[in-house]
Amino acid sequence: MAREGEGGRGRDHGRDDRDSEFVDRLVHINRVAKVVKGGRRFGFAALVVVGDQKGRVGFGHGKAREVPEAIRKATESAKRGLVRVPLREGRTLHHDVAGRHGAGRVVLRAAPAGTGIIAGGPMRAVFESLGVHDVVAKSQGSSNPYNMIRATFNALSREDSPRSVAQRRNIKVSTLQSRRQGVEADATDS
Repeated sequence: MAREGEGGRGRDHGRDDRDSEFVDRLVHINRVAKVVKGGRRFGFAALVVVGDQKGRVGFGHGKAREVPEAIRKATESAKRGLVRVPLREGRTLHHDVAGRHGAGRVVLRAAPAGTGIIAGGPMRAVFESLGVHDVVAKSQGSSNPYNMIRATFNALSREDSPRSVAQRRNIKVSTLQSRRQGVEADATDS
């Protein structure tokens, strides 16, 4: 007889260690009905966001006849599709960015320390899972959670770190940073 938590036959060995690093947030559950000869059959669709709060985040969609099964499928789907997002000082975005998916549009803005997460429901779940502490986000257009999540991921995919920009331009990061500080000084003089 297998002891509790062993998982039988060696399956899922070490799974608890791997899963403990991720935080998952249930964003939306949709109940759908299929009309059949004897009446209606209900099913559930779940939208889940998973992240490690250190710059990796993903979202997944799962459908099943029972809610827990739909959430489990969505969580597994989210873990398969994790993306890495560069963060400034591990707390905010490097620059302002916009994203869209279908009729959903989002604008994400970097914020100074202490601002907090100013964002609507589905976007807030993404930022909390990602590990962002200071950001201002605005959703425009569609309020459908699926479109908002996909638009947010579209915006995050456009996020660049100074290191990647410097590498692309074949210059040093310090040169890039000094140019930025020079532009900010000129803007304050005007």
